[in-house]
Amino acid sequence: MDDPVRVRRVYDPPEAGDGTRVLVDRLWPRGVSKERAAIDVWLKDVTPSDELRSWYHQDRSGARHDTFVDRYHTELDDPAHTEAVDRLAGMVRAGGPVTLITAVKDVADSHVPVLVDHLRHVMKRT
Repeated sequence: MDDPVRVRRVYDPPEAGDGTRVLVDRLWPRGVSKERAAIDVWLKDVTPSDELRSWYHQDRSGARHDTFVDRYHTELDDPAHTEAVDRLAGMVRAGGPVTLITAVKDVADSHVPVLVDHLRHVMKRT
């Protein structure tokens, strides 16, 4: 079976197999209309806090990555974020696919893989 959680950039055209398209960025992507983005749900509360995001981006060397991952997992477990994480997990459980949409240039070095990992962990324990 294909992975029900997918990741795509908002600048890529939507595909028929995307299923529910969920924007997982705190800010709306620059230069992209709502029609072009084809977003079904915008879950700002699954994104890193402004403080954490700013702290992480202050050092582009990658030295903060492991600490960022730990801190972001902690934020996602916080009650302020768990409702949005549970909503996202519910979308996947409802039959997926769910495509997480982001505007970040380097998806692999962003919050998105951490979110996917956290989501899979949450789905295993419930």
